[in-house]
Amino acid sequence: MMDRQPHLTGDLIELRPATPDDFAALFAVASDPQIWEVHPAHDRWQESVFRKFFDDGIASGGMLVAIDRATGEIIGSSRYEFDRAEPGEVEIGWTFLARSHWGGRFNTEMKALMLDHAFRSVERVIFLVGDTNVRSRRAVEKIGGYLTPREHRAEMAGKPVVHVVYAIDRSL
Repeated sequence: MMDRQPHLTGDLIELRPATPDDFAALFAVASDPQIWEVHPAHDRWQESVFRKFFDDGIASGGMLVAIDRATGEIIGSSRYEFDRAEPGEVEIGWTFLARSHWGGRFNTEMKALMLDHAFRSVERVIFLVGDTNVRSRRAVEKIGGYLTPREHRAEMAGKPVVHVVYAIDRSL
């Protein structure tokens, strides 16, 4: 069984299990509307919406907090989930980072740490991305994700949303 609450450390980022005490620091990052403008849940910058997202993440048991090792500040989060994954898979998702950490090596290192950990237990990692979220789709492609024929439909921010499914397979 995969440990969904690891402590992972890279050169730039430390990932650790999220706790209820992390709400204020994570909301300080998430309250930036520009983080969510191309995301299907474009209203997640609002405290009541983010509170549900955060509480669901804590309840899921797979939410990790991303910490900038140079400053010690919380800069975002990501999760491991099995709910929408098939046997032998885990989903990595619900990722967001402070805009100050976009476009550099932070997301790449975070995903590399999470992938390395996941591939000790599963054969494939999947990523569900809103079909119109070009920025996130490119980020997954940049780390080696390939588009699968699978889709997931959900309602977010009161609207129906199609998520495309990307995958990365463990190298043999």
